Formats: sequence, C-alpha cells, structure tokens
Amino acid sequence: MQLTGKIALVTGGGRGIGRGIVDRYLEEGAHVAIAQRRPLEPALANHPAVFGIQADLRSALAANTIVTQAAEHFGGIDVLVNNAGIMSECNISEIQVEEWDRMIAINLRAPLFLAQAALPYMRQRGGGSIINLGSIEGIAANPSHATYCASKAGIHGMTRAMAVDFGKDNIRCNAIAPGWITTELSETYLDSLPHPDAARAALEQLHPLGRVGQPADVGDLAVFLASDQSSFMTGQIVVLDGGRTAKLPLPN
Repeated sequence: MQLTGKIALVTGGGRGIGRGIVDRYLEEGAHVAIAQRRPLEPALANHPAVFGIQADLRSALAANTIVTQAAEHFGGIDVLVNNAGIMSECNISEIQVEEWDRMIAINLRAPLFLAQAALPYMRQRGGGSIINLGSIEGIAANPSHATYCASKAGIHGMTRAMAVDFGKDNIRCNAIAPGWITTELSETYLDSLPHPDAARAALEQLHPLGRVGQPADVGDLAVFLASDQSSFMTGQIVVLDGGRTAKLPLPN
C-alpha cells in the first residue's frame, strides 16, 4: 500500500470528489482526518482510521483549530488536501460583495491558512505533500462563473508559490484541476435539465475518452501526489479532464 503510515487531512472529504480521495487514501493505508461543516456519515464516522472534525471554513479562525485537532489526534500531519469549495452562478454585473467574499474565503483563503497551520507539523515529520483542488475553470471559463474562476485561478497561482516557499522543507505542493466529475450535485444538475439523457450524451462527447470523470479518478491522482512515488514533483497543476480541454470544438 502506497500510503501506509501517512496521516492526511482532507477538507470536505465526506462526499463528492473529497469522498473519492478519502476512500482511496483509506484503501492505501493512510489515517485520515476529515474537516467539514456536516457530521460524517456512519460509514466514515465509525471507521477506525478516520477522525471527523466539524468546522466552518468561512471562519478565519478555523484553519488553526482544524490542523491542531488533526495533528493531536493522529500525532502529526503528512498530507493536506484542500478539497472543500463552493460554486455559484452569477453574471459579473450582478455579483455582490458578500458572495465574492464567501467564495474567496472558502475556496482560496482557507487553503492558504490551512497550509500555513500545517507547516510546522510537516517540518517535524521531515516533509509532506500539500494537494490543492483547482479546476479547469482556473484555466478557462463557463458563463456566469467569474467568482469561481477567479478563486480557482488563484489556487493555481498559490500552489506554485507554496511549492517555491516550502521546497526547502521538503514539502511539495501540487494542484489537481479536474474537469467534469460525477457527483451528487452534478447529477442533480443534469436531472434538472429538460432532456437529461441527451445532456449526458452530449457531455460525454466533449471528452475524447468518451466518458466523464468519477471521484475515484481524482482519488487515484491524489494518492500518487501524496505518495513517495511523486517525491520530485512540485509546483504542478495537473489537469484531469479526460482530454476535454485538449479537444477543439467543431461547428455543429
């Protein structure tokens, strides 16, 4: 197993992409602290290698509390996965300051201060790996996603900066930029469309691999980035989108 003996902290690890990462980490032998607003479901809450932390990442004080609890429970931190995030749609002409501040606080500010809080614990263990969840929307944009795109582009830039600053401590920092990943939220969205089956078929055709991603696909990459197999990899933004952004669209 690739992560035996490693201690990971994953934000938003109870569902969606975060759950895909947590499940793969547990399969690979890691101990995992999960920080999120909601209580963990029983399958995770009762798992002997899981420690749940209820916290609201909108609070500027949450980062230190989360990291301290995780480190004290398991005896340290080797891996930090900044997965938790939110998205909302709003035309630029209608964006409100409150919504901007909320998204930036959760998507961008929290990852920075979680990394800052984890730094001394990773130093104590001789190094570590920080994995930030970016997005292909940090590279390109969908309509009415200006705030979300800004937060994810910020994650990409911050990832490179972290890699530069933390390298001397043998702490690596990389980002995963997923494309369309099947989650409860994405399925709810597709089901709300007038023709869900046609929408799914059209979505799959956007991808050269002929399918959309699954949380486990992100989990597999997160395992590699957390493991010693990626010990010379840092400062990278890894696009994981089934080739979607590599494919030029043709006229209908």
